Amino acid sequence: MQFRQQALAKLQSPEELDLPVRFARPQGWLVLSVTVVALAAASVWAMTGSVASTVSAPAVLTHGEGSYILQSPAAGQVTAVLAEEGRRLPAGSPVLKVRTAEGDTVVRTVAAGRITALAATIGQIISTGANVAAVEKVAHADDPLYATVYVPAENAASIPAGAAVDLTVQTVPSQQYGVLRGHVKSVDRTPQSAQQIAAFLGDSQLGEQFTEKGRPVAVLVRLDTSRSTKSGYRWSSADGPPYALTSMTMATGSIRLADQRPVDWLLP
Repeated sequence: MQFRQQALAKLQSPEELDLPVRFARPQGWLVLSVTVVALAAASVWAMTGSVASTVSAPAVLTHGEGSYILQSPAAGQVTAVLAEEGRRLPAGSPVLKVRTAEGDTVVRTVAAGRITALAATIGQIISTGANVAAVEKVAHADDPLYATVYVPAENAASIPAGAAVDLTVQTVPSQQYGVLRGHVKSVDRTPQSAQQIAAFLGDSQLGEQFTEKGRPVAVLVRLDTSRSTKSGYRWSSADGPPYALTSMTMATGSIRLADQRPVDWLLP
């Protein structure tokens, strides 16, 4: 009965129609205003702003034309090694002498370059087509170095020409001397096989290593030069390392991809 009496009393009391209606507290209006401004700013940024991203991949410092693997044209026994590792030779220079059933055969360089590796020794029996040396195609000591970065194929389309590249060189302590600077010169849009990589670098092991997770795309990077550093190239530090860089040095390249608008992530 108590609840019934309270209900009747409420019906009999006049409605408080003369009191002002409070729609929101001042604090609520402040929160709403801040929320609207934040959403507007986020919408403008999503339409006009940009987000930079990078892709990291293994790299090798080389000369522009790469290397080639020298093979023996005949089977036989190596009787003389006529070249030394690290020596630059013109095209047609003798590298090995091989004794065959028909007489002695001299294995010669196909193109001018520097011997980076010798795979044959005196007394060794080799077969026709055996790999006997790796030759880097460099004719002059002052030929510039490049970096070849082997990027996953799915990232190739988003790499613009001229993109900035930072290279962490294995032989250079990055905490002390920083990273090597460069820019993308060209992007090979066709994924490369282990055989193609080995033919360019003159190293079959690198060909297998760079294709473990699929066939990558080769990105050629032009190194930024500097007259104020010992290496002749620009680094993130003022001076860089106090020594010159050599070809066939391993590195890790970080390439800046094309900037994207945040709204593009929401569009198909």
